Amino acid sequence: MYAFVVLLLAALSRLVPHMMHGVGINITAVGAGLLFFGSRRPRWQAAIAMAVMALTDAYLTKYVYGFPFHISGYLVTWAWYGALCLIASGLLNKVTVLRVAAGVFVSATGFYVLVDFALWAMGNLYPHTFAGLGACYVAALPFYGNDLACTAVLSAVFFGLPVLAAKLVETMHNVRNRQALQ
Repeated sequence: MYAFVVLLLAALSRLVPHMMHGVGINITAVGAGLLFFGSRRPRWQAAIAMAVMALTDAYLTKYVYGFPFHISGYLVTWAWYGALCLIASGLLNKVTVLRVAAGVFVSATGFYVLVDFALWAMGNLYPHTFAGLGACYVAALPFYGNDLACTAVLSAVFFGLPVLAAKLVETMHNVRNRQALQ
């Protein structure tokens, strides 16, 4: 159940700033949320995560940004959402700090490389030259940095809370056992 709550928080982290008339530069719980969701759910449920994120993309595009919504413009992004859940299911089947850190790096870097390449290749914001590709990646660096930092912090929270809760329960159980023995 916690995995679904985290997925909902990831979706809301995209929507709430716009509802409050504030726009960040890619400070969301999406990467960390998808990593956590993917690590805790069966692989086929990656489709649920993809659908939730696709709905937020559609809503933001049409109702917040006021642009026409075209599915073809989001296929790479949606594929990345699903791929991230699948990567997490394999990488994080045994959660360690190193594996979560690797997941954070893969999440932010993969999104940066794939989505900005697709923006350059399919869009008309940058010339279709190597210089245009470079300009696209350079322009996206602040977004990448924020995504990497945000994904790292929120992954620590999402993966750390269950560990902390288990430790607290174990400590309480040990205290009760000691009290019962006295």
